[in-house]
Amino acid sequence: MSLFKARNWWSTILGEKEEFDHGCLCLANVDNSGNGQDKIIVGSFMGYLRIFSPHPTKTGDGAQAADMLLEVDLRDPVLQVEVGKFVSGTEMLHLAVLHSRKLCVYSVSGILGNVEHGNQYQMKLIYEHNLQRTACNMTYGPFGGVKGRDLICIQSIDGMLMVFEQESYAFGRFLPSFLLPGPLAYSSRTDSFITVSSCRQVESYKYQVLAFATDADKRQETDQQKLGSGKRLVVDWTLNIGEQALDICIVSFNQSASSVFVLGERNFFCLKDNGQIRFMKKLDWSPSCFLPYCSVSEGTINTLIGNHNSILHIYQDVTLKWATQLPHIPVAVRVGCLHDLKGVIVTLSDDGHLQCSYLGTDPSLFQAPNVESRELNYDELDVEMKELQKIIKDVNKSQGVWPVTEREDDLSVSVVVSPNFDSVSQATDVEVGTDLVPSVTVKVTLQNRVVLQKVKLSVCVQPPLELTCDQFTFEFMNRNPDGIPRVIQCKFRLPLKLICLPCQPSKTASHKVTIDTNKSPVSLLGLFPGFASQSDDDQVNVMGFHFLGGSQVTLLASKTSQRYRIQSEQFEDLWLITSELILRLQEYFEKQGVKDFACSFSGSMPLQEYFELIDRHFELRMNGEKLEELLSERAVQFRAIQRRLLTRFKDKTPAPLQHLDTLLDGTYKQVIALADAVEENQGSLFQSFTRLKSATHLVILLIGLWQKLSADQIAILEAAFLPLQEDTQELGWEETVDAAISHLLKTCLSKSSKEQALNLNSQLSIPKDTSQLKKHITLLCDRLAKGGRLCLSTDAAAPQTMVMPGGCTTIPESDLEERSVEQDPTEQFTNHRHLTADTSRPEVSPLQGVSE
Repeated sequence: MSLFKARNWWSTILGEKEEFDHGCLCLANVDNSGNGQDKIIVGSFMGYLRIFSPHPTKTGDGAQAADMLLEVDLRDPVLQVEVGKFVSGTEMLHLAVLHSRKLCVYSVSGILGNVEHGNQYQMKLIYEHNLQRTACNMTYGPFGGVKGRDLICIQSIDGMLMVFEQESYAFGRFLPSFLLPGPLAYSSRTDSFITVSSCRQVESYKYQVLAFATDADKRQETDQQKLGSGKRLVVDWTLNIGEQALDICIVSFNQSASSVFVLGERNFFCLKDNGQIRFMKKLDWSPSCFLPYCSVSEGTINTLIGNHNSILHIYQDVTLKWATQLPHIPVAVRVGCLHDLKGVIVTLSDDGHLQCSYLGTDPSLFQAPNVESRELNYDELDVEMKELQKIIKDVNKSQGVWPVTEREDDLSVSVVVSPNFDSVSQATDVEVGTDLVPSVTVKVTLQNRVVLQKVKLSVCVQPPLELTCDQFTFEFMNRNPDGIPRVIQCKFRLPLKLICLPCQPSKTASHKVTIDTNKSPVSLLGLFPGFASQSDDDQVNVMGFHFLGGSQVTLLASKTSQRYRIQSEQFEDLWLITSELILRLQEYFEKQGVKDFACSFSGSMPLQEYFELIDRHFELRMNGEKLEELLSERAVQFRAIQRRLLTRFKDKTPAPLQHLDTLLDGTYKQVIALADAVEENQGSLFQSFTRLKSATHLVILLIGLWQKLSADQIAILEAAFLPLQEDTQELGWEETVDAAISHLLKTCLSKSSKEQALNLNSQLSIPKDTSQLKKHITLLCDRLAKGGRLCLSTDAAAPQTMVMPGGCTTIPESDLEERSVEQDPTEQFTNHRHLTADTSRPEVSPLQGVSE
């Protein structure tokens, strides 16, 4: 039991998905019961009003049915609840409820029950005031020194103070130089209202000055009529605190002295009646609510301050006396007498966690039994300690950090893909251009040996594929037997027809890739049975693929040699069909029992085409950065014009606008145009990044075939070239890949120990251009051609004599850093396709998905 943890005396959760604020909690004897016990009144933004009288049978009990005296749906959001003498002719306490456009005063009474269900409570509307302006908050008190009754003052959103003398409306006054409403409190000793304005200063207004000032309803009259209708509203005193205020409270020591407490965003102030600072306290955390009250020590004030770290601090003036941990972040705190228990702390969170607690600890009645005294044998203890240390060391060596699991796992995942498409497509966009987008059903089966807790299933596919639902959660009762989170993955393949259709092959293309094999060519009809459009023998070596969105890829199998050619008008489109061809060839020869089948690539490495895609992607990133800067400048300009216009409109002396309205309209149009341009550029950038990733997959595939890399070495290349799933302005593909490739060049692919000693720049930022990145990619290919070996350690393999493809010329490494690389100018990329046409640019194989 922690000494610094609030002891839960009674607690409950209010409603579901309801919201609360600091004005929604009040403690008072609202039913005027003879025992004088406080009741808890809570209102919510959903319009529910609840009254509680906790009677826990033991400490820490939750709310029972008898604890809730009343629950009423008021239909309108409840902004604030207060209890006072609000009805004329009686000094009984009544409940005032503030809505956004209405003030209601109720009487709460209990009727003695004749059955076992106990007393019955009811709430009766005494009167209500319909407000002409939207309310923000309210305060109450004996305005003007009246005896035996309380008046109510409501502050509106636009800065009007509306005073109600119980059943009648008294007057309304506008606060000068008003922008946004702040907290409002009433000091009965000085008969003044205290608030904090948008100028970040505490302001005090005398009630008599408000009563005799110009009526708010007459502000539209002429100057001559204004002079005769009242005086100008003048502030009594002000104090600049330099920050916005969260709340204001007035605490009186006695009839001759009172203090004004102001809770700021970073400081806590105590002021005298005349606005002078009595003391202040700088806070090291972000406060959420506070409550000052008189201390038992004469001349001092205790203050409860809650913060966003769920801690409640108790101060005596500026001295911290206690700190206690709460189970929630309080937005309102009150102290009252509940069930004959004085000093109960009542806290309320913004999501409806209501708790009554007290400080300190419960007394413990446990007494430890006497232990038999015996002499200790330290030699035996040393032997036992050494044996235990040896056991711990052996366990750590055999198991490591994670425990060894059994062969039969607690949970297994299996996936079955339907062989046929859905009769009715579940795609969001049913059509892409003239092509219909199909959908397929995937069945995921979970099998478990034991009952687990919170099993979460996530299904992941790469763009342009989409899912109707990607997250599933299964709740069970028991816990994981090992107490450690487990992750189980299952990969599955989707049909190729999900994103492409058969079409007529094309004889010409701008980009071509040739794959060599060591076996005789296989009929394409056998490799791609679903894409056969002709059955003639002279067409079995040519096949066409049409991606959803318009792009086409042609696959040709040589009749005389052991080669396959893939060609297309778009470079990035070659990767999917090339990858599928190699995968299906490997599966075909495995079924035939052939174990020495291999593919290779001996053509020129298409780095120039790859670099063009990099330049296009980088250019869109730079355009996005410029557009965001322009949008930020126009937004600042728009807000500045708004402030000037607001000042002109609030000025009592009308002045010409000097074309500020025209400038505001023009700036607004520029902001909208720039926002549309940013959104369009983001769509183009997403498409460009998808194309770049497809091209990167193709380059990695060709490098692996060219240098006959192992699966581990290809994984290192993929980690270096494909580190990001999403591309952002803060962390982009170019700088991330450049840092990864530089690390490879200075570790496993380095020529000497001098290169390994070079330090990499740990700060990633967007580069000025792509010349350095393209230089490093070319150097990576050059060192792989000279026998470099990709590995995670810095020990490189011995150089081997290998043939460099014709497309990658050897680069002198001595003047690598000084030599400049000529960069071909590229035209500004303009995307003429709709965003959904990106289905023709898959970034990963659509035949693969991951469920975990």
